[in-house]
Amino acid sequence: MDAKGFDDHDHASCIKDGVASAAAYCTEHGLQFTPQRRRVLEILLREHRALGAYDILDVLREEGQTAQPPIAYRALDFLVSNGFAHKIERLNAFAACAHIGERHAPAFLICRACRAVAEAAAAPVRAALGKAAQEAGFTVERAVIEAEGLCPTCRQTEAPA
Repeated sequence: MDAKGFDDHDHASCIKDGVASAAAYCTEHGLQFTPQRRRVLEILLREHRALGAYDILDVLREEGQTAQPPIAYRALDFLVSNGFAHKIERLNAFAACAHIGERHAPAFLICRACRAVAEAAAAPVRAALGKAAQEAGFTVERAVIEAEGLCPTCRQTEAPA
């Protein structure tokens, strides 16, 4: 899995393809991809950064929708539980999945300045964690790998002159 999130790309296609993948998955699995769920996914895909539920509610309100916290939380729960978004534990926020429709457990690279989030392959880290757990007689049931730093854009901005 290539790291995805900080690279230049066709943003309109990214949003369109992400929503289309989610819609196809929902159709295939008999899930309801409601207009509210679709809109929350579009917001996450548009931003390419971690957003909290209240950030999403602000966007919905700016669009003239009457949005209460349960609406955002229900939509986010649906998106996360079906692999369309990820919860970024470090920030208590959410980011759209960069690989909708693929089973994966990525590592998250989080920019501390702009909150952009990229997904990267986590297999080597997970293997090392699994080995350490096995040696300790521990069974890993859930692991979230997150690294905080600066994205390429913010790193250039903060570079010494």
